[in-house]
Order: sequence, then C-alpha cells, then structure tokens
Amino acid sequence: MQVNGTVVMVTGGSSGLGYATALRLAAAGAHVVVASRSKPPVTDPDAERRLHHAPCDVRIESDVAAALDVAAELGPLRAVVSCAGIIGFGRLLSNRTPLSSALFRELIEVNLFGTFNVLQQSVARMADNEPIDGERGVVVCTSSVAAYEGQIGQVAYAASKAAVVGMTLPAARDLARDCIRVATIAPGVFETPMCQVMTPAVRTSLLGQIPHPARFGDPDEFALLGEHIIRNPMINGEVIRLDAALRMSTR
Repeated sequence: MQVNGTVVMVTGGSSGLGYATALRLAAAGAHVVVASRSKPPVTDPDAERRLHHAPCDVRIESDVAAALDVAAELGPLRAVVSCAGIIGFGRLLSNRTPLSSALFRELIEVNLFGTFNVLQQSVARMADNEPIDGERGVVVCTSSVAAYEGQIGQVAYAASKAAVVGMTLPAARDLARDCIRVATIAPGVFETPMCQVMTPAVRTSLLGQIPHPARFGDPDEFALLGEHIIRNPMINGEVIRLDAALRMSTR
C-alpha cells in the first residue's frame, strides 16, 4: 500500500512510539490523524500542518468513532497504527497482599479492549473502501516482548499484551475476504516515556540483556517497521518482534 496521500490514524500518537510513527508517516506524505488524549507536542509548523489531532480515549467507543470521523473528512481511511497503551507493575502476591484487581482491569481495558475497539471500528470503515492493488486497508497493533517473557510484577501487563498477540492471526483470517490486513509489532525496550518509570537498576539490568545493538530502541525504528508493514502487502497475520534479540530473564 502506498503511504503518500493515504489517510492514516495513529492512536497514542502524542508521545513515544505513536508520536514517532505519526511523524514518519506524515513525512512520507500521509494525512495522519493523531487519536490521543493529549495533543502532540509539535514544534515544526510543517509537521503541524500534516497532523490532525482527534481527542480520544481508546476505551471509549464514541471517542474512537469521533476520531474515525475526523479521518473520514480527509478521505478513505486505509491504515491504522494502534499504539495507545499503558504499563503497570504489581506482583500477584506481595507481602500477603494480592494484586489489585483495579490495576489488572485498567491494563486490560486500555491495552486489550482499547486495541480491539480501534481494530473493530476501523475495519468496519475500511470494508467500504474501493480496493487499490487488491487492498482495502491495514491495521498495525502493538504488543510487547512481555507477551512472551513477562517479568516479575508484570502479570497484568503481560496478559494484556499476550492477548493482542492472540488476536492477530484470527483477525487477519477474519478480514481476509475483505482484503484487510492485520499485523502486530512486539517491541522490546525503547526510549519512550514508559521507560521513565524504570529505576536505574532495572535499566542497567535490561541493557545487559540486549545482545545487539546493545541499547534501547529509538522510537523512529519502531515507526520504520510500522511504515514497512503498511507498504508490504505480504505482511499479514504476523507478530514481529523488534527487540535486538532481547529475551528477558527474571533478573
């Protein structure tokens, strides 16, 4: 699928991986709707003209619908990159106190239901598109390597991200007859605001486990893969790890 001239929606696009993705796609000529709770911190007037903010909490169905309406004003929506998500920590049992059900529920609502909500509503719009080169649309979801190697204290977070992995293939199969692709990126550790909650000891431990390149990822490297998935029609039903060969231990 071509990016230039295409209408794309990026959720969670006001910071981190989503913001980098929105900027990269806009630079490639896309009309980008940034669906996020806060407005992206654009300082470049040229970039500001290419981005269109739609206030959105991905948990709220009417918010997602309103963001999709903003996209529809620009043209047929053909690509979505779903980056909205939160992180949270808590052991299943800590000092005989069980994990907060409120924390578990919040992570599931944002990371899993939010992803599903965006996917469900987006593909309903895409199904009405005229096919271009055999495609009506593509949705890129975001999981995490925690879906495979969740750490101590990540029961809730890992569950929410593993469920996104589990949705990917059946969603792609469901939508094959509609000529809509679905793929997921499972990033490792990237330099985003989420990393700010890590203690220096945790950062040092994680850096010591990354084989090559032995550093945290740049958000634009995530954006580069998101753009490639949109462009490459053979990527469908796949979860792609983007982690510099990181396989997290329990250290």
